[in-house]
Amino acid sequence: MKISFIGSGAWASALACVLAGKMGNEVTLYGRSKAEIDDINLNHVNSKYFPDVSLPFSIKATLDPKEALRDRDLLVLAVPSSQLGNIVELLKENLNNKPLLVNVIKGFDLKTGEGISSTLSKCFGDYVSGIVSLVGPSFAKDVIHGDVTCICAVSSSLSDAEKVQSIFSTPSFRVYTNLDVIGAEVGAGMKNIIAIASGILNGLGYSDNARASLITRGLAEITRFGVACGASERTFLGLTGVGDLFLTCSSFSSRNYSFGYEIGKKDEAAEVIRSNTKTIEGMDAAKAIHEFAKARGVEVPITDAVYSILFEGKKPSLIAKALMSRELKAE
Repeated sequence: MKISFIGSGAWASALACVLAGKMGNEVTLYGRSKAEIDDINLNHVNSKYFPDVSLPFSIKATLDPKEALRDRDLLVLAVPSSQLGNIVELLKENLNNKPLLVNVIKGFDLKTGEGISSTLSKCFGDYVSGIVSLVGPSFAKDVIHGDVTCICAVSSSLSDAEKVQSIFSTPSFRVYTNLDVIGAEVGAGMKNIIAIASGILNGLGYSDNARASLITRGLAEITRFGVACGASERTFLGLTGVGDLFLTCSSFSSRNYSFGYEIGKKDEAAEVIRSNTKTIEGMDAAKAIHEFAKARGVEVPITDAVYSILFEGKKPSLIAKALMSRELKAE
């Protein structure tokens, strides 16, 4: 099977290793950094992300979109959502068939308020045979080191989801199918907001009890919002819901958790935001969900609290106390 990754970052490298380990796969990474591409081809390592990991010799990398996109069976989209416009033109100019598209971008389109799959369908629907997202509790560094990982192939098409399940599944990378696209996208987007809140609590000095409470109430908030958007409540008890939430809220390997932790330590967000150089998905998600929930009349107190810290300059320690002082009610 001829497989290409649009993107040559951490997730692309990790998933490429999963696929390159299966017989018969021809795996190519397309990127725009010559240094990165040369590093992969000449040194068989992507030292920017994984300097200690040797990539399989069968993985190739290229700067040439024609080489990456011609006669492909499968395309894996592993770029920031901000690059989608450029990618559409890339596919339009270079594809000569309709491959299946696998998406690993998570979250929401801030312009439309829709999940990323809806945006992808509008952008790429004419150029691919179907769209499937890989969603679930997974850090790229653990995947590339062969740690056991369970994830979901999410699509409105069961046959497409099952194809991706078969293509990606290995003894250490287990893929389930899931047809609740809305639920999976809500879980994937909102978990980063709760992760920022979890990091803030830890940075403020709160411990395990507080984190357990936050994750539980965060799951309730995600579920409430997701159901209001048309998702199945059951989805949030699975890998794309509580599984992804637990992982992201409990580890310094999570950019969002680490970002929140620094905010909590300083008890203010402005300086941390100014000095940040990483992509923090929870920031955009907090802004989007705060506005979407207000428009839909859905209560999202944790999201609103994170929004007030990030965008209104509120003091984290005071916001944490305010959350604990809300009106008492049944769970």
